[in-house]
Amino acid sequence: MLAIRLQRVGRAGYPTYRLAVQEAQRHPSSGRVVAYVGNYNPHTKDAHVQVELAQKYLDNGAQPTPRVVKLLKDAGVVLPKWVKDTAADKQKAIRNPEKLRKNQPKEEAPEEVAEEAAEA
Repeated sequence: MLAIRLQRVGRAGYPTYRLAVQEAQRHPSSGRVVAYVGNYNPHTKDAHVQVELAQKYLDNGAQPTPRVVKLLKDAGVVLPKWVKDTAADKQKAIRNPEKLRKNQPKEEAPEEVAEEAAEA
C-alpha cells in the first residue's frame, strides 16, 4: 500500500519537507520513494503541489497523512470520499489555564502611587 507523507529535508534547525509517495510500511527517511508530488516550507507556509500527479496517486489508493490532507485540500486536489478530513474548528486544549498570566488576579496599585497619580 502506498502512502503520501512528508519527508524531512533541509539543514539542521530549518526543516523543509517533500511530499513523497512511498510504501506505507517504510520509514519516511529511508526506503524507496515512488514519486515526489510537491514540497512544503513550514516557515513560510508555502506549499507547491503537483495537482495532477497527486490526484493520480490518490485515485489509485494512496493514503495521505492528516497534514498532507490539509496541504492537498489547500492546493485544490479533489480528495476521495474515503479520506478522513480533520475538523477545521478544532481547538487545542490548554493545560493548566489557571497558570496563565491573563487568568491571574489583578494586583492593585499601592495606595501611595494611586494618590500621586490622582494629584497629577
